[in-house]
Amino acid sequence: MPRGKSYENAAQAIGETPMIRINRIGPEGGATIFAKCEFFQPLNSVKDRIGAAMIEAGERDGRITPETHIIEPTSGNTGIALAFVCAAKGYKLTLTMPESMSVERRALLRAMGANLVLTPAAEGMKGAINKAQELVAADPHAFMPQQFENPANPAIHEATTGPEIWEDSGHNIDAIVAGVGTGGTITGVARFMKK
Repeated sequence: MPRGKSYENAAQAIGETPMIRINRIGPEGGATIFAKCEFFQPLNSVKDRIGAAMIEAGERDGRITPETHIIEPTSGNTGIALAFVCAAKGYKLTLTMPESMSVERRALLRAMGANLVLTPAAEGMKGAINKAQELVAADPHAFMPQQFENPANPAIHEATTGPEIWEDSGHNIDAIVAGVGTGGTITGVARFMKK
């Protein structure tokens, strides 16, 4: 974890999570297993990395300015990460999500300043995506990060998560196991490891 550093905003504290040896899994004398502890991120999720990366990529290429209204469909931690980063940087954020998302999740997002637009639960994520596209089409200052299509998603894992794992393992890795949602983590880490 980053220590002894000062940051301009909370989003800069994302990354540099520890790996911890898992001692009670697997047979004695078998594989040495480590877990990358992404729950040490400011909002407790690996998605913190992509939330910051997508916003920073949009800033670099001029798609995000102080006037930009960021709009994203979400049902999970990417929305929380975007709300965190947008709050830290002062951007307006609207998230569309099915009304079936938990009251606690909605309260957290609103506490970070996100505007929520709930869509019918029966329409699932497709309804949230359609609503986000409708909102973007109606707002000339809108930008949709599109986590499933945004190259900043796997790129941040290639630039940070992969190197962190490699360095913290002492350059000794036989296999990596990761959950797959957007595929960004495993894609980016794999790209780094193949170099």
